[in-house]
Amino acid sequence: MANSPAKPAARESFSSRLGFLLVSAGCAVGIGNVWRFPFVTGKNGGAVFVLFYIVFLIIMGIPTLSMELAVGRASRRSAVDAYRALEPSGSKWHIHGYFCFAGCYLLMMYYTTVSGWMLAYIFKFLKGDFARGMGQAQVQAVYDGMTASPGASILWMAIVVLLGYLCVSFGVQKGLEKISKYMMIALFLLITVLAVHSCFLPGAGRGVSFYLKPDFHRAAEAGMFTIVTEAMNQAFFTLSLGVAAMEIFGSYMQEDKSIPGESVRIAGMDTFVALLAGLIIFPACFSFGVQPDSGPSLIFVTLPNVFTHMAGGRVWGTLFFLFMTFASFSTVIAVFENLLATSMELFHQSRIKAAVLNTIATFALSLPCALGFNVWSGAFSNTPMGNFLGFEDFLVSNILLPLGSLVFVLFCNTKWGWGSDAYFEEVNRGDGMKFPKWFRYYFRYVLPILLLAIFVSGMVTYFQ
Repeated sequence: MANSPAKPAARESFSSRLGFLLVSAGCAVGIGNVWRFPFVTGKNGGAVFVLFYIVFLIIMGIPTLSMELAVGRASRRSAVDAYRALEPSGSKWHIHGYFCFAGCYLLMMYYTTVSGWMLAYIFKFLKGDFARGMGQAQVQAVYDGMTASPGASILWMAIVVLLGYLCVSFGVQKGLEKISKYMMIALFLLITVLAVHSCFLPGAGRGVSFYLKPDFHRAAEAGMFTIVTEAMNQAFFTLSLGVAAMEIFGSYMQEDKSIPGESVRIAGMDTFVALLAGLIIFPACFSFGVQPDSGPSLIFVTLPNVFTHMAGGRVWGTLFFLFMTFASFSTVIAVFENLLATSMELFHQSRIKAAVLNTIATFALSLPCALGFNVWSGAFSNTPMGNFLGFEDFLVSNILLPLGSLVFVLFCNTKWGWGSDAYFEEVNRGDGMKFPKWFRYYFRYVLPILLLAIFVSGMVTYFQ
């Protein structure tokens, strides 16, 4: 039988439900929403992909999210101690908690560098580095020049690391919650303004139609199996599940609202940002004759090239990368909070000491990615990963996230773990939407198979 933990009386918590929702959504909202989602949608036929994405978000993403939150709220601890508190006596589920801790570090090892590039582009647009009428080769040269400079890459990465840990060093309410609340509100306002502007560009209607009007003939040309597989992957990865990045916020949440309802709201805000990001990118790209399926170069080369041919492009480019910075930084500080909370619990450190030590550790661990496009550019160049960023992203996205989520699902729904009775009691506690008990059969027998399918298909597709 699982242990029934005594919840620590001194545990920090959010001051409001809105704070919990915005911080949790901020963790989910990230580069994957505003970079990966649009180019994967473009590659896979547009609106049909979006339709499947929403379906899989409902049947896979929300249930798995609810399990991370339930483990956090029931234990009032970060991942390692959460497993220890809830696992049956003598079992070793808590070992996965250490993988979660390492996974959050691994995620930040490249996320901080990419977030630094977003921040740098705000200043590049403000300075006029992207002038009206620049050609694609000139736009590409700006990006290449930034990534080829070790000093620039390290500087912008260091700024992200320092600002991120400074924010969370003030605590859950005064730091993480307060800053995330203002940043997420600004993010929602910015993305709405940018989407409205894009939709009124000349010829934008073709982009909106491609994005929102299902065309199964076009989808068949892209390949329905590929579309379904990629939609399943995107619906899962968009919520940052599997490395306890969301579990920590469950440990801070109150018990007056049920977890299924809160999970739906978090997924809804995350999807709102992803869908509006498409309404920024597709109309703009179609308006200027650019295909939005250019992969990693979409944000840093393709879109700046669009802005340089747009009236007022300097202003719109600055606003877009301000929005991108908010989106990426909201994830950065959320994951930093996880690292701090875990360090405080495992090593009995004060918040300030944990912040200082994690600042040093994260900066040092982020150096390979920052230098992977210049000094160490030869590393992994002859592999499918390509560079340090690709290698680190492969480990997180293709291994730790799907397998980590599978562990959470099995822990919550099998007799060898916490068990479905304890999980359903916790997840349905409070007012709001409830999961009916018969869902346990789907969670126990179908959801694990879907997660394994994501893992296997991701590995096969990646190495192909």
